[in-house]
Amino acid sequence: MQDKDAPKFFDPTIKIKKKLVDQKFQYIKNTNIPLPSEVEISESGTCNRVCSFCPRSDPSYPDIKEFIKDHLHNKLCNELYELGFSGTIRYSGFVEPLLDKNIFNLIKNAKNITKKANIELVTNGDVLNEKRLYKLFESGLDRLLISVYDTQEDVKKFESLAKKCNLSEKILVRDRTLPPEEDFGITLSNRAGMLKNAEHKVLPLEKKLDKPCYYPAYTFFMDYNGDVLMCAHDWGKKRILGNLNKSSFLDLWTSIYAKQSRSMLINGKRNISPCNVCDVKGTLIGQKHVEAWNAKYDKEKKI
Repeated sequence: MQDKDAPKFFDPTIKIKKKLVDQKFQYIKNTNIPLPSEVEISESGTCNRVCSFCPRSDPSYPDIKEFIKDHLHNKLCNELYELGFSGTIRYSGFVEPLLDKNIFNLIKNAKNITKKANIELVTNGDVLNEKRLYKLFESGLDRLLISVYDTQEDVKKFESLAKKCNLSEKILVRDRTLPPEEDFGITLSNRAGMLKNAEHKVLPLEKKLDKPCYYPAYTFFMDYNGDVLMCAHDWGKKRILGNLNKSSFLDLWTSIYAKQSRSMLINGKRNISPCNVCDVKGTLIGQKHVEAWNAKYDKEKKI
């Protein structure tokens, strides 16, 4: 029987991501504190597209041509290194990373500093060419995810480019060219209520879901200005846990505010903003992290 809450389109790469998140699970050494398996960096405030299913197609959504500073990016990487982080650092978020002329240096520094991290980047491929492709991997990129939004010809073009450069094993071309009735080929959500004025409208929920969400258990999401968001779906940036310019990674990851958010969502209590209007199916990834957090929080209650 099909899950009535399942999305119309289920991205097959989610199963791959779930496996990788579990494989990258680790505790901070000599503690019972799980590290995130994914650190996502939204390293600017701009994108070159306004896709119909994206909050950027709302005319009021801000496009800010500012980029992450080296000192902030390196601070994050150094603190991850000190904690022995070996998960994934991904340049993605609310932006197109290849618009940042400094992206090659960011990747190089992330790889050189963290040593063991898996470095990924998500792009729409619009400015990608053979020269830039080689430079990305020469800089230290481990995996490139290309989301193709226009035509099947573009899908074939990028697959051919990857093959020509002998990089097919390191590049995943994701077909996002399906029609709206098939959710455009993405596992679509209402972006925490931020699609109400988008070209492809998905309204905020009138009644909150009483279902768990695991995103804050296994992901750490940082915006270009240092703001750390509870969740990558929070396009309205309504629940900010703190700022890395003012706090350490560890303090933010283990803060009372983060614990409160994480605990409520793990237990299906979505009565915080913007989770109370969000329709994301948040239990597809991160079960191993949830079990570890529950064990930690249960132990704290007994002390």
